[in-house]
Amino acid sequence: MLGHSLLTQFDGVEFTEVTLPFVDTEAKAWDTVARLNETGKIEGGRPLVFSTLVNTELSGIVQQANALYMDCFQVFIAPMEHELGLHSSHSVGRSHSVKSSGYYLRMEAVNFAMAYDDGQSGKDMDKADIILVGVSRSGKTPTCLYLGLQYGIRAANYPLIPEDFDAMKLPASLEAHLDKIFGLTIRPDRLQRIRNERRPNSEYASMKNCEHEVRQAERLMRQENIPILDTTTRSIEELATFILHQAHLGRHI
Repeated sequence: MLGHSLLTQFDGVEFTEVTLPFVDTEAKAWDTVARLNETGKIEGGRPLVFSTLVNTELSGIVQQANALYMDCFQVFIAPMEHELGLHSSHSVGRSHSVKSSGYYLRMEAVNFAMAYDDGQSGKDMDKADIILVGVSRSGKTPTCLYLGLQYGIRAANYPLIPEDFDAMKLPASLEAHLDKIFGLTIRPDRLQRIRNERRPNSEYASMKNCEHEVRQAERLMRQENIPILDTTTRSIEELATFILHQAHLGRHI
């Protein structure tokens, strides 16, 4: 993620991003060197390597490749060791260990998002940290799963449907939790393309229906004073960050 963020700062350059996980033996490290060297010959330029190898021996092997090697761990670990007056453990895989304090909170949050996906359950909504509403295929489910997986946030979602538009009000199970509800909207033309991939040439995916549902959903959200986020051009990461900021919620894991 750090490497990707850095690459996006260089406009006009098309990078091919390749992830090489589990380089945990000398044989794999040498295979990585060979692959980097071969790629450099084919592409006519040195590859850029963003490394999170904790093992110094394996890191030393990969550094022998004809590539720009950037050690993401040592950039931060060395100054931290100096500042804290301590040596780091250099333990491999610790951030993803099931022994980490946030692991089970993360799994619980993901399970919560799945159990409360698409309005499957209206019970115990008070347990939700965030509730997302919006028309079908506006990005509610992936945003909820991302909030759970990355932040340990319990996020539920409810799809706004024609019955809600006819009554022009939210279900009773949501009315008591307006302070934690965020609305997602999307441009009708984008929604039409997404729905047409799922149900080609259906009324559900027609432009007329998409325009109607988006218009009615936004009207209902404004009526209930629900903050509205447009998902048309926003990434899931951006949506999640904005929601957490607006809800004054911090990372739970």
